[in-house]
Amino acid sequence: MATSSIYILGGAQSDFARNWARDGLSLFDGFAETLTAGLENTKLDPAEIEVGHVGNFVGELFAGQAQLGGFFGEVDPALHYLPASRHEAACASGSMALLAAMADLRAGNYQLAAVVGIEQMRNVPGNEAAANLAPAAWNGREWTDAEYLWPCAFAELIDIYRARHGLDKAHLAAISQKNFANARVNPNAQSRRWQFADNSFAEDDSANPTVSGDIRRHDCGQITDGAAVVFIATEERAQEYARARGLRLEDIPRIKGWGHINAPMLFSHKLKLQNPQGVLFPHVQQLFAQTLARAGMHSVRDVDGLEVHDCFNITEYMILDHCGLVPPGQLHRLIEEETFARNGALPVNASGGLIGLGHPVGATGVRMALDGYRQVTGSAGENQIANAKNLMTFNLGGSTTTCASLIIGR
Repeated sequence: MATSSIYILGGAQSDFARNWARDGLSLFDGFAETLTAGLENTKLDPAEIEVGHVGNFVGELFAGQAQLGGFFGEVDPALHYLPASRHEAACASGSMALLAAMADLRAGNYQLAAVVGIEQMRNVPGNEAAANLAPAAWNGREWTDAEYLWPCAFAELIDIYRARHGLDKAHLAAISQKNFANARVNPNAQSRRWQFADNSFAEDDSANPTVSGDIRRHDCGQITDGAAVVFIATEERAQEYARARGLRLEDIPRIKGWGHINAPMLFSHKLKLQNPQGVLFPHVQQLFAQTLARAGMHSVRDVDGLEVHDCFNITEYMILDHCGLVPPGQLHRLIEEETFARNGALPVNASGGLIGLGHPVGATGVRMALDGYRQVTGSAGENQIANAKNLMTFNLGGSTTTCASLIIGR
């Protein structure tokens, strides 16, 4: 299952704490600033980019804007006629843009691609934002009476885990605490200056109010304005890039493995496909196996860290429950052992994840890839995982409808 090598030359991320509308910025401004910063960081000339791909979920609803591939041509004259396209798969939109760009390069169509993920989400009231995100489920057929659809959906997942394995919410609270702690030292994290009290992660209706069902405020990922860009290249083009900068090809991270799998749209349909004696979502388990196999790896223990989709702490719990480290329902043991802490045996969401760093929906998959690049090049600052050689991402959209994963390493 080997695949042609695709290399990541670098990129940039916006500050997820910024409220673009409050700062007088538009969706285009976020796009242009981030793309320009990425070009400066990688010392690439805009004329070197041969194709553009954009990940975005609901630009039409939040910003009244579609046709985002056209933004490239507004950033620099050299990009006026750049071929570009936009990709949507709910919260996995950024990963779909990356996979499409990788396919372009592997097909020999181009040698260097710019992949931008972007979303503006803080320019509307909370109830409107929640309604804008509802189409990631089957609109009109799932959770139709919910005031906040996605908290309601993942509260149902908590109920399922509790009935199946006796889930203790203290273990979910530990995930949130870990991710917020990691975000505190991330200069791009939305929550880096937030303050928490001793009861902020407790069943406390004042410090940690209920959102829906058994989901409370600090169980949730944070909606965010933000963008991220990475530049990916074929091996031939990466060699040229390395030579021009006095680097070795081995100094540039490559995408060693990738995975992409979809499940039926309805959450109820997914649950019908579960193995009563095994994992809840077989397709999530299959994605781990698929991605590891493409990288020539046998176990998630072969990577040095993960960036996973914690739109809620139960989502991170579910993903890790399917990764093969322990039998289903036994993940709490590893949480108690702090296995997933930044200095633990297998750090997870050293960046702060969606809970701590923030979740601009269309940007998340690209941001995860950028964090993989930073980790394996030793450029993650205070969020650095010691001696990281390989990092795995796991990005999902909807109720695990679209799932995508990368292994990035040197």
